[in-house]
Amino acid sequence: MKKSKLTKLITVGLSAIMIFTLASCGGGDSSEGEDITVISREEGSGTRDAFTELTGVLEDDVDRTVDTAEISNSTSVVIQSVAGNTAAIGYISLGSLDDTVKAVTVDGVEATVDNVKSGDYALQRPFNIVTNGEVSELAQDFINYIMSSDGQAVIEEEGYISVNEDAEPYSGSGMSGTVTLAGSTSVSPVMEVLADRYNEINPDAVIEIQQTGSGAGIQSTIEGACDIGMASRALEDEEASQGLESQEIALDGIAVIVNNENSVENLTTEQIMQIFIGEITNWADVAAE
Repeated sequence: MKKSKLTKLITVGLSAIMIFTLASCGGGDSSEGEDITVISREEGSGTRDAFTELTGVLEDDVDRTVDTAEISNSTSVVIQSVAGNTAAIGYISLGSLDDTVKAVTVDGVEATVDNVKSGDYALQRPFNIVTNGEVSELAQDFINYIMSSDGQAVIEEEGYISVNEDAEPYSGSGMSGTVTLAGSTSVSPVMEVLADRYNEINPDAVIEIQQTGSGAGIQSTIEGACDIGMASRALEDEEASQGLESQEIALDGIAVIVNNENSVENLTTEQIMQIFIGEITNWADVAAE
């Protein structure tokens, strides 16, 4: 009996030593040596369109995103996918970044509002609203609020960049009715806050927001299925030729994100492109910066 207890104690002790040794050698980088999991957005996403163009993944109008990429249909799903996979990499709106994932620096520049404003951070794009001809009085009033100093202040509070620094205050209209917006899942979070603030001033107005993606939102605007489209990219020539008008309401950065357990802190634009087209497939092949 005594021998059995001693054996158990020795076994437990050896196990503890092995666990400590493995933990010490493991280095805390659980992605090291793992195949990279590429997380991208769906076709028609304004974030994908901007990202592929800015990083060179788009070449001669051909999106070269690797076929093995996992496709997510919203910003929140990209964040969840990267947060749950130590080998994953994705891209999201800077304003949607939270501490569940880590944004790498790009070419040594941190993804911050100040760096986007200065132009030092290259991965940036506009947030636009899209209309088709004359809109209703209520829709125009909501647009007026967005572009007012009050609306632009909300945009900055939410981590985006104002585009109308000389805007006048919004005084309220007391209007009633319903306005429907559809489009970008990147624009939607700040638009929901804008809608709530607008509703506090005009309680009889209803602002409905549908998260459908930039391309779908633009198409809904063309078809008259919504009053205002939301897009995180510029209009394409074919879309503009159908009478659409685009107005920039904010500026946003695109954050390249990895799992918090990934030790990689910086990627060059070239490396990002190579990862997303499948030329770099393992984290061990990413040179330390």
